[in-house]
Amino acid sequence: MRVTVFGATGGVGSEVVRQGLAAGHDVVAVVRDPARLTVPAGSGLGVVTADVMDPAQIGPAVKGSDAVVSALGPRKGGPPTVLTDGVRSILTAMADTGVRRLVAVSASGAFIEPSDPFVTRVIAKPLLQRILRDAMADTRRMEGEIWASATDWTLMRPPQLTNRPGRGRYRRMIDSNVGRSIARADVADAILAALADPATIGHTVGIGY
Repeated sequence: MRVTVFGATGGVGSEVVRQGLAAGHDVVAVVRDPARLTVPAGSGLGVVTADVMDPAQIGPAVKGSDAVVSALGPRKGGPPTVLTDGVRSILTAMADTGVRRLVAVSASGAFIEPSDPFVTRVIAKPLLQRILRDAMADTRRMEGEIWASATDWTLMRPPQLTNRPGRGRYRRMIDSNVGRSIARADVADAILAALADPATIGHTVGIGY
């Protein structure tokens, strides 16, 4: 499978690149600064330097791929609409090149669901959403863009992310939040599994411990 990865220099994105290559996929990493890519160059890896906000620039990186992964994340001091604007550009490039499969990283913290534990639902998430108001609003708008698209999309909703080694075991639920934390390496594992799982198309996927 040929997979184009946006956010390839971030914590989750770099793990998607690394694990995707290890699984035998051809991976195209789209970056603004190649020097920040932590995955060594090797067989199966293509690196494209482009601005994700420009569909014309990223189109060649998307064209010919079987799937696209958006592991974009907010940056401290960055624009408050980076997720929405980035995904909108990715969706435009996908439409222009005829690529349909998309798996995008969202965040369970932006959504309060009946399945959340009482304390999480009533105290923790409302507090988090007030503290990270702009980032959470951007996450919800990003999901709205994807929901309205014509892509075969899957939205991954992890809880708090950690840099601990992946366990290789985690809980996964369709259209429901799960757990309180998860390693970025396991999020990447779940993303790669979802790419080939048609049962996740058109759904959110909760993952966590």
